[in-house]
Amino acid sequence: LKYLICMTWRPQYRSSKYRHVFGKPVTKENCYDGVPITRSVHDNHLCTVNPRFIAVITECAGGGAFLVLSINHTGKVDPHHPKVSGHRGNVLDIKWNPFNDFCIASCSEDTTVKIWDIPEHGVLKNITVPRKELQCHSRRVGLIEWHPTADNIIFSTGYDYQVMVWKLDVPEQVIKNPVRSISVHSDVVLSMSFNTDGSWLATSCKDKKIRVIDPRTGTLLQETNCKSHKASKVLFLGNLKMLLSTGNSRWNHRQIALWDQEDLSQPSYSEDLDGSSGVLFPFYDPDTHMLYIAGKGDGNIRYYEISPEKPYVHYLTEYRSLLPQKGMGVMPKRGLDVCSCEIFRFYKLVTIKSLIEPLSMIVPRRSESYQEDIYPMTAGNKPSMTADEWISGLNKGPVMISLRPGSKLDSYVELGSGKDPTDSMETQHSRSRPGLSLLIQERLDAKEGNARKVYPPTSLLPSTDEKSSSTTYVSNGKLDSTHCSPPKTENELRQMFYKQQEEIRRLKEQLNQKDVRIKQLELEIKNVRNSQANL
Repeated sequence: LKYLICMTWRPQYRSSKYRHVFGKPVTKENCYDGVPITRSVHDNHLCTVNPRFIAVITECAGGGAFLVLSINHTGKVDPHHPKVSGHRGNVLDIKWNPFNDFCIASCSEDTTVKIWDIPEHGVLKNITVPRKELQCHSRRVGLIEWHPTADNIIFSTGYDYQVMVWKLDVPEQVIKNPVRSISVHSDVVLSMSFNTDGSWLATSCKDKKIRVIDPRTGTLLQETNCKSHKASKVLFLGNLKMLLSTGNSRWNHRQIALWDQEDLSQPSYSEDLDGSSGVLFPFYDPDTHMLYIAGKGDGNIRYYEISPEKPYVHYLTEYRSLLPQKGMGVMPKRGLDVCSCEIFRFYKLVTIKSLIEPLSMIVPRRSESYQEDIYPMTAGNKPSMTADEWISGLNKGPVMISLRPGSKLDSYVELGSGKDPTDSMETQHSRSRPGLSLLIQERLDAKEGNARKVYPPTSLLPSTDEKSSSTTYVSNGKLDSTHCSPPKTENELRQMFYKQQEEIRRLKEQLNQKDVRIKQLELEIKNVRNSQANL
């Protein structure tokens, strides 16, 4: 027995820059007060956010409506504020177009999906005429999702058990024929999630099963038959090739489970959380590999860090509040305050107070400068392909941007394309000698009057042009610049400074990981020796 205990018990030593992330709610005057949040019991987020607007489904007599407010319109909301109110039934879901901050989609009990254009200065009068109306569902439509990389592609699903694929860049104002109708579900679809390039679609269904589908052909690729986990929500975990689901265990405890996207026969990991009854909403940040779990009707939000190796899920801590949330909106990464080390932002719908409360997740740092290590390149708001390209079979990852203040937000690089973001700029910048000091950088900034033109770090991006790019080698722990050409301009000098900083950060992370592994191996050796001595 002593031998078994010694062999199975392993203390965990794991360093993480997100260990001390904390939730920071805003003050009352910075909340959205007096919002008539819907009383619908539909298990959706009921709220959607982008860097310009926040939209929330509201109560409305004689039909369905939602409210669109400027993101800066905090404080008391006018009870007669104009609404978007063109549906004949209750609105069940709303989603902003990820590539157009002035376009929003809604679906309703009236069996339609509608696409709306929001004026640049916000909703100043009631909007009742949509830009597009999608009509094909035979029963109420409960869920919509935009494609993550293709422009003008949206998915809808309803109580007719159908998942429909719509193409919006057509001249008709009323679209009655979807590109495809997917009929592989035996009950109502509860959630939909795409992988990074949108080539696979995962769904959870009221029959408690998870399905992975090819969204172009409608072919069913994988399906769960596990009796120990009844899934209600499902989420692709970025590029980790894993799915996360929330649901209930055999004993009706709320539970999270991880699945290999290639094999859904059994979960790779599962954990019971509590015995409450509210639906668990999962949110995943692929940039930080952090998972947030928020329960409907709960006041708390648990957060974890996900790793590609066992034990996969590492609990960090939880944010606690006395205000229960009915739904949640999430700000895209490009709308966060990077100067305060904000890595995620929720918008909690608190119905008992008619309140929308922003909640920032903060990484505590003493420095107020931009923290490169917690803000890698992230998905931007430009599509990587057209609707026709996606329908024809093309797969492309999201177009990435840097969140560094002062960087050009129109300087994009396509994930996995092998293109350097600076290749599309007017001035080409080749990689040059590392080893620049902060003093050189400050002098360059002073010389240009602090008019900084910052580019994304090229060390994160592969380059296909062997002539214009150079390679940095690491030898005996030192950077070898013998194969690098010297910088010819001040901009090239600055570019290499950022490249050097990223290289140092990456090497530090590798050293930390190796230190942790060494400690684990030392403990294992010690345990084995103790067990042999006891024998």
